[in-house]
Amino acid sequence: MGNVRVDDQKDVERTSMAEVSASKVMELRGRTGLGMMECKKALLETGGDMAKAEDLLRIKSGAKASKAADRVAAEGVIGAIIAPDGKTGALLELNCETDFVARNADFVAFAGKLAALVVEKNPAGVAALLALPLGDGTAESARQALVQKLGENISVRRFSRVATPARLAQYLHGGRIGVMVEIEGGDEKTGKDIAMHIAASVANVRPVCVSRDQVPAELIDKERAIYSAQAADSGKPADIVAKMVEGRINKYLAEVTLLGQPFAIDTEQTVEKYLKSKGAAVRGFTLYVVGEGIERKKDDFAAEVAAMAKA
Repeated sequence: MGNVRVDDQKDVERTSMAEVSASKVMELRGRTGLGMMECKKALLETGGDMAKAEDLLRIKSGAKASKAADRVAAEGVIGAIIAPDGKTGALLELNCETDFVARNADFVAFAGKLAALVVEKNPAGVAALLALPLGDGTAESARQALVQKLGENISVRRFSRVATPARLAQYLHGGRIGVMVEIEGGDEKTGKDIAMHIAASVANVRPVCVSRDQVPAELIDKERAIYSAQAADSGKPADIVAKMVEGRINKYLAEVTLLGQPFAIDTEQTVEKYLKSKGAAVRGFTLYVVGEGIERKKDDFAAEVAAMAKA
């Protein structure tokens, strides 16, 4: 009986290991920068839950939160437009299947036309946008015609429209990263510089909001729990641990707020100091990264060849 239970346990272990796919391990490794075995163990301990595994690794190793760029997993382009008065603008994400089509002039132009429709008509959602007149038909019929011409699935994923009494600035990086900033004061270059900074943050730590008072309480609570768990293992007195945790929280708030970040164009000053020097203030911003959060199926040619050989 004992042997049966041991064998059963081994079967369970083997099954658990099989359930943690290589792609999941690689994704977690990309998010944390840690070793394959560490990532695999974390996924096993958390039943394959990616978010829980990432938090577990952060507690154990002090790894930073994942970067937005590590989660990009689809092709497409960002359409961006600002009305002539500079007070109404839109960002729109148009997706396709391959990078080749994403660079196609007709595809890029279609994204721009849709963004212009968003600014002009203010549709309630994607379905309402596609129902709007465009050319000789609707935006949807134009989409279908483009699908027929380019031979790929094409879809509108999301859009954001901003109307402000202040002024808007936009920046597109390679068509895959789009930023729209709502700014008061300063000049045209000031707004463009801030938009460029936000686009550059995708490769490091992207801001979640403008200032500290806007950071959601649940995010702060989550970080405090992780830092507390890390500090608890230090063996230091409780009052020192509390100070350590608060220090980490302050550092975290500087990292994830636009005003607290080192200015990408001049890292000797923060974004807040740069804005003050220009007599400007940011009221809000929108950041789109093509494919962020979409899982794309990757072809495993080695596995296909092995399966064919086996057959």
